[in-house]
Amino acid sequence: MNIAIVGTGYVGLVSGTCFAETGVTVTCVDVDKSKVEALKNGIIPIYEPGLDDLVAKNIKAGRLKFSTSLEDVLDEQQIVFTAVGTPPDEDGSADLKYVLQVAKTIGENLKKYVVVVTKSTVPVGTSRKVYDTIKAELDKRGVDIPFDVASNPEFLKEGNAIKDFMSPDRVVIGVDSEKAKKLLTKLYKPFLVNNFRVIFMDIPSAEMTKYAANSMLATRISFMNDIANLCELVGADVNNVRAGIGSDTRIGRKFLYAGCGYGGSCFPKDVKALIKTADDNGYSLEVLKAVERVNEKQKGILFSKLQRAFADESLNGKNIAIWGLAFKPETDDMRESTALVIINKLLESGCNVHVYDPEAMKECKRIMGDRLVYCKDMYDAVKDADALMLLTEWKEFRLPDWEKINKLMRRKLVLDGRNIFDSDDLYEHGFEYHCIGK
Repeated sequence: MNIAIVGTGYVGLVSGTCFAETGVTVTCVDVDKSKVEALKNGIIPIYEPGLDDLVAKNIKAGRLKFSTSLEDVLDEQQIVFTAVGTPPDEDGSADLKYVLQVAKTIGENLKKYVVVVTKSTVPVGTSRKVYDTIKAELDKRGVDIPFDVASNPEFLKEGNAIKDFMSPDRVVIGVDSEKAKKLLTKLYKPFLVNNFRVIFMDIPSAEMTKYAANSMLATRISFMNDIANLCELVGADVNNVRAGIGSDTRIGRKFLYAGCGYGGSCFPKDVKALIKTADDNGYSLEVLKAVERVNEKQKGILFSKLQRAFADESLNGKNIAIWGLAFKPETDDMRESTALVIINKLLESGCNVHVYDPEAMKECKRIMGDRLVYCKDMYDAVKDADALMLLTEWKEFRLPDWEKINKLMRRKLVLDGRNIFDSDDLYEHGFEYHCIGK
């Protein structure tokens, strides 16, 4: 089977590589020539554990190819996936210009039947727009070439994407024709053999499922952050509360960890887009609007704790160390990360900001430039620091040498935005310690 995936960002590259691993011949298409040339040489633009080895393996096997032209490879394909970006517009809606440009290109060049599958996260109704765009271009050409559209949203977690793709909780596919269903069933047959769930449904329901899933997870996070803030006020411990409610099988334990806010490429964008979709249809999603408000407030909570710790002093000139820049561990992605909010607040207050992250240093420098001090490791970051702020729960931060840190820091103040440290351990080493929800 031959398929093309348009877009070599996170979703496109992981999906294409994993499909190639199942024996499919995959051509990944991207308009960025330098990016495509790098990929041909096994140089990948993102950090995802295990992906570089898998890309190299499938390039060598001849199952994974790269091109800058969909027109040149379209005739060879049975299925074309769209995995281009859908960045949020100023009003929160998803920008579909790249998705519809792919559809236009297909319509301008289609010569035989193909299934066009949207894998990008798109609002309900987008597949209809994709269909109409392709059909309009075929009509301009005066040809009647059959094609189908489908929706196949991704549910990949950054840092665990390969396992998520190869051993999925479920695969959701929206189709409106038996021919498309048959072809996509063949593509996903390796997953069916392993008894993973492939759920076929109508196209609007598949489009909605992606947004609903991410919005539910975001809701759980914001709910627990709200509860954590109340715990601090009433003298409760959010970790005990989490254990208590998580043991209820109706609730479960996942996504009940309090922290300093969620970020990334999915949750913030998808919550905004679903809110906008509802508004456009005359309905207000009040719960999700509250989820968004809570999260934006939570991103600044560690800075508020820092201000209270220095209540009698100005923050101007203080050295603040930050451990963790990516929005979560095992990625270099800083989109909508709490670190960006905190860093800007610190800079506005006149602080000297020293940062370290195992993978996101290059991305941080691209965004923030030379306004920060970029450190070689976690201990370098805390030299002469007046406070340490933990923002991303990388494994290497979990058991630091507190005796060493005690000697390096100017003031022994630790603000833990992910509740990963043992408070008793820090108190024994003479640190002032603040976390979330205790």
